[in-house]
Amino acid sequence: MPRSMTGFARLEQSYPWGTIACEIRSVNHRYLEPIMRLPESLRNIEGDLRTTLKKELARGKVEAMMHVKYENSEQSALDLNQSLANNIQHLAEKIASRLGEGSHINPMDILRWPGVIKAQEVDKDELSKLSAELFSQTLQKLVENREREGAELGKLIEQRLDGIAEHVVIVEQRMPEILEANKNKLEEKLAALKVDIDQDRLTQELVFIAQKADVAEELDRLKAHIIEVKRTIESNKPIGRRLDFLMQELNREANTLSSKSMASDITQSAVDLKVLIEQMREQVQNIE
Repeated sequence: MPRSMTGFARLEQSYPWGTIACEIRSVNHRYLEPIMRLPESLRNIEGDLRTTLKKELARGKVEAMMHVKYENSEQSALDLNQSLANNIQHLAEKIASRLGEGSHINPMDILRWPGVIKAQEVDKDELSKLSAELFSQTLQKLVENREREGAELGKLIEQRLDGIAEHVVIVEQRMPEILEANKNKLEEKLAALKVDIDQDRLTQELVFIAQKADVAEELDRLKAHIIEVKRTIESNKPIGRRLDFLMQELNREANTLSSKSMASDITQSAVDLKVLIEQMREQVQNIE
């Protein structure tokens, strides 16, 4: 089953001490490029999160963000950053001594300084465990979203494949008529010249024209590529690069068919084939 490279997932889990939120988004990319945006409190598990991500995804530019928010409620225990408070007090006293009498230090001013007072945080190991679990759940949700979109892309590709198969049948049915019509046209032109004709030479020329215009090999390869694309779509492995290669091969056969065309309707079929192949190629660019 094809899997899209674009997707989005976000989960948030609440606890008595606060919340953990995880958001993962991915877009098209030739290779897998994970970008982790984590708070300092989760830097210790970045390597594990990357390993988890690489086990689930093969391609795409993936941006993963995690946030930890502590609730500062009345029931929350508060901690004092003693070393920071001491440093601020020391600096404040130095400034007060230079300003002279009348300068005093307000303890509340020290407490208002960012980082001096903080809510009591959850145990670091527990935070890491809970965050890793939430990351895995969010990643799984992203994978499911990519699979759903990939299934829709697969349907669109199969529709185009059916259109290509129809044009192949049309060209196969028309080729005998076209070759016969060109043979008759050549014989009529020669008859109009009222000259003696070497029948053996005429036969050789007709065979040469038929060989030059013969597209049976191209049609056979188109049919083989259609089968291969359908087989590839059913695979559970990453198939984007394989499909991209097959799009190139389909386009090559369509170009050859166009160059050998001896009738306007065959040329039109070749053009229609190229349009269908290009539409598939655009969809393939989104597949992992």
